[in-house]
Amino acid sequence: MVFASCKEMDGIGNTMQKKAAELERMAEVLVTGEQLRLRLHEGKVVKDRRHHLRTYPNCFVAKELIDWLLEHKEASDRDTAIKIMQKLLDQSIIHHVCDEHKEFKDMKLFYRFRKDDGTFPLDNEAKVFMRGQRIYEKLMMNTETSILATREEEGESFERTLVASELVDWLLAEGEMATREEAEHLGRRLLEHGIMQHVTNKHHFVDGGLLYQFRLNFRRRRRLMELLNERCRTIPESHDSPFCLRKQNPEGSNTSFLSVLKRQVSPEELQTPGGPYIKKTFTIVGDAVGWGFVVRGSKPCHIQAVDPSGPAAAAGMKVCQFVVSVNGLNVLSLDYRTVSNLILTGPRTVVMEVMEEADY
Repeated sequence: MVFASCKEMDGIGNTMQKKAAELERMAEVLVTGEQLRLRLHEGKVVKDRRHHLRTYPNCFVAKELIDWLLEHKEASDRDTAIKIMQKLLDQSIIHHVCDEHKEFKDMKLFYRFRKDDGTFPLDNEAKVFMRGQRIYEKLMMNTETSILATREEEGESFERTLVASELVDWLLAEGEMATREEAEHLGRRLLEHGIMQHVTNKHHFVDGGLLYQFRLNFRRRRRLMELLNERCRTIPESHDSPFCLRKQNPEGSNTSFLSVLKRQVSPEELQTPGGPYIKKTFTIVGDAVGWGFVVRGSKPCHIQAVDPSGPAAAAGMKVCQFVVSVNGLNVLSLDYRTVSNLILTGPRTVVMEVMEEADY
Protein backbone atom coordinates (compact mmCIF):
# COMPACT_ATOMS: atom_id res chain seq x y z
CA MET A 1 0.00 0.00 0.00
CA VAL A 2 1.24 3.52 -0.75
CA PHE A 3 1.01 5.94 2.20
CA ALA A 4 1.20 9.73 2.51
CA SER A 5 -0.77 12.61 3.98
CA CYS A 6 -1.94 15.49 1.79
CA LYS A 7 -3.24 19.02 2.31
CA GLU A 8 -3.01 20.31 -1.24
CA MET A 9 -5.20 19.79 -4.26
CA ASP A 10 -4.11 19.64 -7.88
CA GLY A 11 -6.00 20.09 -11.14
CA ILE A 12 -9.74 20.13 -10.52
CA GLY A 13 -9.13 18.97 -6.95
CA ASN A 14 -9.96 16.14 -4.64
CA THR A 15 -13.49 17.34 -3.87
CA MET A 16 -14.43 17.52 -7.54
CA GLN A 17 -12.80 14.17 -8.22
CA LYS A 18 -14.84 12.52 -5.47
CA LYS A 19 -18.02 14.20 -6.66
CA ALA A 20 -17.33 13.16 -10.26
CA ALA A 21 -16.68 9.57 -9.19
CA GLU A 22 -19.88 9.50 -7.16
CA LEU A 23 -21.93 10.93 -10.03
CA GLU A 24 -20.24 8.54 -12.46
CA ARG A 25 -21.42 5.61 -10.34
CA MET A 26 -24.94 7.03 -10.41
CA ALA A 27 -24.70 7.38 -14.18
CA GLU A 28 -23.61 3.75 -14.49
CA VAL A 29 -26.77 2.69 -12.64
CA LEU A 30 -28.88 4.76 -15.05
CA VAL A 31 -27.15 3.30 -18.12
CA THR A 32 -27.46 -0.25 -16.80
CA GLY A 33 -31.15 0.24 -16.05
CA GLU A 34 -31.85 1.71 -19.48
CA GLN A 35 -30.06 -1.13 -21.24
CA LEU A 36 -32.15 -3.63 -19.26
CA ARG A 37 -35.36 -1.75 -20.10
CA LEU A 38 -34.64 -1.91 -23.82
CA ARG A 39 -33.79 -5.63 -23.65
CA LEU A 40 -37.01 -6.40 -21.77
CA HIS A 41 -39.09 -4.51 -24.31
CA GLU A 42 -37.36 -6.38 -27.13
CA GLY A 43 -38.03 -9.70 -25.39
CA LYS A 44 -41.69 -8.81 -24.76
CA VAL A 45 -41.19 -9.13 -21.02
CA VAL A 46 -42.49 -5.58 -20.70
CA LYS A 47 -46.02 -5.35 -22.10
CA ASP A 48 -49.56 -4.32 -21.24
CA ARG A 49 -50.96 -6.45 -18.43
CA ARG A 50 -54.53 -6.98 -17.39
CA HIS A 51 -55.67 -7.64 -13.81
CA HIS A 52 -59.16 -7.39 -12.25
CA LEU A 53 -60.62 -5.82 -15.40
CA ARG A 54 -57.95 -3.14 -15.44
CA THR A 55 -55.13 -2.74 -17.95
CA TYR A 56 -51.65 -1.77 -16.72
CA PRO A 57 -49.52 -0.57 -19.68
CA ASN A 58 -45.82 -1.33 -20.09
CA CYS A 59 -45.45 -3.58 -17.04
CA PHE A 60 -43.45 -6.63 -16.09
CA VAL A 61 -44.24 -9.30 -13.51
CA ALA A 62 -41.60 -9.54 -10.79
CA LYS A 63 -41.55 -13.34 -10.70
CA GLU A 64 -41.30 -13.58 -14.50
CA LEU A 65 -38.44 -11.10 -14.53
CA ILE A 66 -36.50 -13.08 -11.95
CA ASP A 67 -36.94 -16.14 -14.18
CA TRP A 68 -35.70 -14.10 -17.15
CA LEU A 69 -32.58 -12.92 -15.28
CA LEU A 70 -31.68 -16.49 -14.37
CA GLU A 71 -32.37 -17.77 -17.89
CA HIS A 72 -30.11 -15.09 -19.38
CA LYS A 73 -27.41 -15.71 -16.74
CA GLU A 74 -27.64 -12.16 -15.40
CA ALA A 75 -27.80 -13.58 -11.88
CA SER A 76 -26.57 -16.81 -10.32
CA ASP A 77 -29.60 -17.35 -8.08
CA ARG A 78 -32.95 -15.82 -7.18
CA ASP A 79 -31.62 -13.95 -4.13
CA THR A 80 -28.98 -12.21 -6.25
CA ALA A 81 -31.57 -11.36 -8.90
CA ILE A 82 -33.80 -9.81 -6.24
CA LYS A 83 -30.89 -7.71 -4.93
CA ILE A 84 -30.22 -6.43 -8.46
CA MET A 85 -33.82 -5.35 -8.95
CA GLN A 86 -33.94 -3.86 -5.45
CA LYS A 87 -30.99 -1.69 -6.46
CA LEU A 88 -32.97 -0.38 -9.44
CA LEU A 89 -35.99 0.17 -7.21
CA ASP A 90 -33.93 2.11 -4.66
CA GLN A 91 -32.48 4.29 -7.44
CA SER A 92 -35.97 5.12 -8.81
CA ILE A 93 -35.31 3.30 -12.09
CA ILE A 94 -38.35 1.05 -11.54
CA HIS A 95 -41.36 1.16 -9.20
CA HIS A 96 -44.39 -0.86 -8.23
CA VAL A 97 -47.30 0.23 -10.41
CA CYS A 98 -49.17 1.58 -7.38
CA ASP A 99 -46.06 2.46 -5.34
CA GLU A 100 -47.33 0.17 -2.60
CA HIS A 101 -44.19 -1.96 -2.34
CA LYS A 102 -40.77 -0.48 -1.54
CA GLU A 103 -39.25 -3.95 -1.40
CA PHE A 104 -38.87 -5.92 -4.63
CA LYS A 105 -40.55 -9.28 -4.09
CA ASP A 106 -40.30 -12.51 -6.07
CA MET A 107 -44.06 -12.61 -6.57
CA LYS A 108 -46.72 -11.98 -9.21
CA LEU A 109 -46.60 -8.22 -8.68
CA PHE A 110 -46.60 -5.59 -11.43
CA TYR A 111 -43.63 -3.24 -11.74
CA ARG A 112 -42.81 -0.62 -14.32
CA PHE A 113 -39.79 1.36 -15.50
CA ARG A 114 -40.27 5.00 -14.57
CA LYS A 115 -39.05 6.00 -18.00
CA ASP A 116 -42.03 4.10 -19.50
CA ASP A 117 -44.62 6.05 -17.53
CA GLY A 118 -42.92 9.45 -17.34
CA THR A 119 -42.31 9.39 -13.58
CA PHE A 120 -38.51 9.31 -13.72
CA PRO A 121 -37.24 12.10 -11.42
CA LEU A 122 -35.45 14.62 -13.62
CA ASP A 123 -33.21 16.34 -11.07
CA ASN A 124 -30.18 18.36 -12.20
CA GLU A 125 -27.85 15.35 -12.15
CA ALA A 126 -30.20 13.26 -14.27
CA LYS A 127 -30.64 16.10 -16.77
CA VAL A 128 -26.89 16.52 -17.21
CA PHE A 129 -26.47 12.76 -17.56
CA MET A 130 -29.18 12.51 -20.23
CA ARG A 131 -27.74 15.48 -22.12
CA GLY A 132 -24.29 13.88 -22.04
CA GLN A 133 -25.69 10.56 -23.28
CA ARG A 134 -27.46 12.25 -26.19
CA ILE A 135 -24.31 14.15 -27.19
CA TYR A 136 -22.22 10.98 -26.97
CA GLU A 137 -24.68 9.03 -29.15
CA LYS A 138 -24.81 11.79 -31.79
CA LEU A 139 -21.03 11.97 -31.93
CA MET A 140 -20.68 8.20 -32.23
CA MET A 141 -23.35 7.90 -34.93
CA ASN A 142 -21.80 10.49 -37.27
CA THR A 143 -18.51 8.65 -37.70
CA GLU A 144 -17.62 10.26 -41.04
CA THR A 145 -17.90 13.82 -39.74
CA SER A 146 -17.15 13.06 -36.10
CA ILE A 147 -14.92 15.46 -34.20
CA LEU A 148 -13.63 12.51 -32.17
CA ALA A 149 -10.08 11.60 -33.19
CA THR A 150 -6.68 10.41 -31.95
CA ARG A 151 -4.58 13.44 -31.02
CA GLU A 152 -1.48 14.34 -29.04
CA GLU A 153 -1.07 16.57 -26.01
CA GLU A 154 2.14 17.08 -24.05
CA GLY A 155 3.85 14.46 -26.21
CA GLU A 156 1.31 11.72 -25.45
CA SER A 157 -1.23 10.21 -27.85
CA PHE A 158 -4.86 9.94 -26.77
CA GLU A 159 -7.69 8.16 -28.58
CA ARG A 160 -11.22 9.51 -29.19
CA THR A 161 -10.42 13.03 -28.08
CA LEU A 162 -12.34 16.26 -28.53
CA VAL A 163 -10.81 19.70 -28.98
CA ALA A 164 -12.81 21.90 -26.62
CA SER A 165 -13.36 24.71 -29.14
CA GLU A 166 -14.45 22.19 -31.81
CA LEU A 167 -16.94 20.67 -29.38
CA VAL A 168 -18.33 24.15 -28.70
CA ASP A 169 -18.63 24.75 -32.46
CA TRP A 170 -20.39 21.40 -32.85
CA LEU A 171 -22.84 22.09 -30.02
CA LEU A 172 -23.81 25.38 -31.68
CA ALA A 173 -24.11 23.82 -35.16
CA GLU A 174 -26.28 20.98 -33.82
CA GLY A 175 -28.57 23.37 -31.98
CA GLU A 176 -27.66 21.86 -28.61
CA MET A 177 -26.75 25.28 -27.20
CA ALA A 178 -27.45 28.87 -28.26
CA THR A 179 -24.19 30.65 -27.33
CA ARG A 180 -20.53 29.82 -26.81
CA GLU A 181 -20.83 30.77 -23.16
CA GLU A 182 -23.69 28.29 -22.66
CA ALA A 183 -21.79 25.59 -24.55
CA GLU A 184 -18.68 26.13 -22.40
CA HIS A 185 -20.84 25.95 -19.27
CA LEU A 186 -22.30 22.63 -20.49
CA GLY A 187 -18.77 21.30 -21.02
CA ARG A 188 -17.91 22.21 -17.44
CA ARG A 189 -21.07 20.49 -16.16
CA LEU A 190 -20.23 17.32 -18.11
CA LEU A 191 -16.74 17.30 -16.61
CA GLU A 192 -17.94 17.95 -13.06
CA HIS A 193 -20.45 15.10 -13.37
CA GLY A 194 -17.79 12.61 -14.44
CA ILE A 195 -19.06 12.28 -18.01
CA MET A 196 -16.03 13.95 -19.61
CA GLN A 197 -12.47 14.65 -18.49
CA HIS A 198 -9.37 16.50 -19.62
CA VAL A 199 -7.00 13.89 -21.07
CA THR A 200 -4.57 14.31 -18.17
CA ASN A 201 -7.05 15.68 -15.61
CA LYS A 202 -5.05 18.91 -15.33
CA HIS A 203 -7.65 21.38 -16.55
CA HIS A 204 -11.29 22.21 -16.22
CA PHE A 205 -13.31 22.65 -19.43
CA VAL A 206 -12.22 25.77 -21.34
CA ASP A 207 -13.32 26.92 -24.81
CA GLY A 208 -9.88 26.52 -26.39
CA GLY A 209 -7.40 24.03 -27.78
CA LEU A 210 -7.22 21.57 -24.86
CA LEU A 211 -8.17 17.92 -25.38
CA TYR A 212 -10.98 16.09 -23.61
CA GLN A 213 -12.44 12.58 -23.61
CA PHE A 214 -15.66 10.93 -22.52
CA ARG A 215 -15.14 9.03 -19.26
CA LEU A 216 -18.34 7.06 -19.80
CA ASN A 217 -18.77 4.68 -22.70
CA PHE A 218 -22.56 4.69 -22.90
CA ARG A 219 -22.57 1.88 -25.46
CA ARG A 220 -20.62 -0.63 -23.41
CA ARG A 221 -22.85 -3.54 -22.47
CA ARG A 222 -23.21 -3.46 -18.70
CA ARG A 223 -23.68 -6.64 -16.71
CA LEU A 224 -26.36 -6.33 -14.07
CA MET A 225 -24.01 -7.81 -11.48
CA GLU A 226 -22.02 -4.57 -11.72
CA LEU A 227 -24.83 -2.89 -9.80
CA LEU A 228 -23.90 -4.88 -6.71
CA ASN A 229 -20.18 -4.03 -6.94
CA GLU A 230 -20.17 -0.34 -7.84
CA ARG A 231 -16.59 0.35 -6.91
CA CYS A 232 -15.06 -2.89 -8.12
CA ARG A 233 -14.63 -4.20 -11.58
CA THR A 234 -16.38 -7.49 -12.15
CA ILE A 235 -14.54 -10.56 -13.37
CA PRO A 236 -13.69 -10.05 -17.05
CA GLU A 237 -15.94 -12.04 -19.36
CA SER A 238 -13.27 -12.69 -21.98
CA HIS A 239 -11.27 -15.88 -21.59
CA ASP A 240 -8.39 -13.98 -23.23
CA SER A 241 -8.16 -11.57 -20.30
CA PRO A 242 -4.71 -11.62 -18.66
CA PHE A 243 -6.38 -11.25 -15.24
CA CYS A 244 -8.45 -13.26 -12.84
CA LEU A 245 -9.93 -11.84 -9.64
CA ARG A 246 -10.11 -13.06 -6.07
CA LYS A 247 -12.64 -11.63 -3.62
CA GLN A 248 -11.31 -10.14 -0.41
CA ASN A 249 -13.12 -9.50 2.89
CA PRO A 250 -16.16 -11.61 1.96
CA GLU A 251 -17.71 -10.97 5.38
CA GLY A 252 -17.04 -7.24 5.41
CA SER A 253 -19.22 -4.41 4.20
CA ASN A 254 -16.60 -3.10 1.80
CA THR A 255 -16.06 -6.04 -0.52
CA SER A 256 -12.93 -5.66 -2.66
CA PHE A 257 -11.06 -7.70 -5.23
CA LEU A 258 -7.46 -8.72 -5.75
CA SER A 259 -6.27 -8.95 -9.36
CA VAL A 260 -4.01 -11.86 -10.27
CA LEU A 261 -2.04 -11.81 -13.51
CA LYS A 262 -2.54 -15.05 -15.46
CA ARG A 263 -0.11 -14.18 -18.27
CA GLN A 264 2.47 -11.50 -18.94
CA VAL A 265 1.46 -8.62 -21.23
CA SER A 266 4.17 -6.70 -23.06
CA PRO A 267 4.29 -2.89 -23.41
CA GLU A 268 3.99 -3.41 -27.18
CA GLU A 269 0.77 -5.40 -26.76
CA LEU A 270 -0.69 -2.69 -24.56
CA GLN A 271 0.02 0.06 -27.09
CA THR A 272 -0.87 -1.75 -30.30
CA PRO A 273 -3.12 0.57 -32.41
CA GLY A 274 -6.63 -0.83 -32.49
CA GLY A 275 -5.77 -3.31 -29.75
CA PRO A 276 -7.99 -4.39 -26.86
CA TYR A 277 -6.67 -1.78 -24.41
CA ILE A 278 -7.67 1.84 -23.83
CA LYS A 279 -5.87 4.56 -21.89
CA LYS A 280 -7.27 6.35 -18.85
CA THR A 281 -5.81 9.06 -16.64
CA PHE A 282 -6.45 9.62 -12.92
CA THR A 283 -5.47 12.41 -10.57
CA ILE A 284 -5.30 10.92 -7.08
CA VAL A 285 -5.00 13.16 -4.04
CA GLY A 286 -3.77 11.26 -0.98
CA ASP A 287 -5.46 11.53 2.39
CA ALA A 288 -4.13 11.01 5.90
CA VAL A 289 -3.91 7.26 5.30
CA GLY A 290 -2.51 7.12 1.79
CA TRP A 291 -3.60 6.83 -1.85
CA GLY A 292 -5.44 3.56 -1.39
CA PHE A 293 -4.07 1.19 -4.03
CA VAL A 294 -1.44 -1.52 -4.48
CA VAL A 295 0.88 -1.89 -7.48
CA ARG A 296 2.44 -5.26 -8.35
CA GLY A 297 4.16 -6.93 -11.27
CA SER A 298 6.88 -5.86 -13.66
CA LYS A 299 7.30 -4.45 -17.19
CA PRO A 300 4.51 -3.35 -17.00
CA CYS A 301 3.16 -3.43 -13.45
CA HIS A 302 -0.54 -3.45 -12.71
CA ILE A 303 -3.08 -2.34 -10.12
CA GLN A 304 -3.47 -5.36 -7.87
CA ALA A 305 -5.87 -3.95 -5.28
CA VAL A 306 -7.87 -0.79 -4.61
CA ASP A 307 -9.28 0.23 -1.25
CA PRO A 308 -13.02 0.76 -1.91
CA SER A 309 -13.11 3.70 0.51
CA GLY A 310 -9.80 5.30 -0.51
CA PRO A 311 -8.82 8.23 -2.78
CA ALA A 312 -7.87 5.99 -5.73
CA ALA A 313 -11.33 4.42 -5.83
CA ALA A 314 -12.92 7.87 -5.58
CA ALA A 315 -10.88 8.99 -8.61
CA GLY A 316 -12.11 5.98 -10.61
CA MET A 317 -9.12 3.62 -10.40
CA LYS A 318 -9.88 -0.10 -10.53
CA VAL A 319 -8.00 -3.36 -10.35
CA CYS A 320 -6.90 -5.00 -13.61
CA GLN A 321 -5.29 -1.83 -14.98
CA PHE A 322 -1.70 -1.64 -16.26
CA VAL A 323 0.38 1.36 -15.15
CA VAL A 324 1.72 3.44 -18.06
CA SER A 325 3.07 6.58 -16.39
CA VAL A 326 3.41 8.28 -13.02
CA ASN A 327 3.46 12.09 -12.99
CA GLY A 328 4.42 12.14 -16.66
CA LEU A 329 7.22 9.55 -16.40
CA ASN A 330 6.77 6.43 -18.53
CA VAL A 331 7.06 3.37 -16.27
CA LEU A 332 6.21 0.54 -18.69
CA SER A 333 9.71 -0.92 -18.36
CA LEU A 334 9.91 -0.67 -14.55
CA ASP A 335 9.01 -3.08 -11.75
CA TYR A 336 6.48 -2.38 -9.01
CA ARG A 337 9.12 -1.58 -6.37
CA THR A 338 10.54 1.23 -8.52
CA VAL A 339 7.07 2.52 -9.39
CA SER A 340 6.00 2.44 -5.73
CA ASN A 341 9.14 4.36 -4.78
CA LEU A 342 8.39 6.99 -7.43
CA ILE A 343 4.97 7.52 -5.89
CA LEU A 344 6.28 7.57 -2.31
CA THR A 345 9.02 10.11 -3.05
CA GLY A 346 6.95 12.25 -5.41
CA PRO A 347 4.36 14.96 -4.83
CA ARG A 348 1.29 14.35 -2.70
CA THR A 349 -0.94 14.51 -5.77
CA VAL A 350 -0.27 11.69 -8.24
CA VAL A 351 -1.28 11.76 -11.90
CA MET A 352 -1.34 8.21 -13.27
CA GLU A 353 -1.98 6.92 -16.76
CA VAL A 354 -3.20 3.34 -17.03
CA MET A 355 -4.33 0.96 -19.75
CA GLU A 356 -7.35 -1.26 -19.23
CA GLU A 357 -9.21 -3.80 -21.32
CA ALA A 358 -11.77 -2.21 -23.62
CA ASP A 359 -15.31 -3.47 -23.20
CA TYR A 360 -17.38 -2.20 -26.11
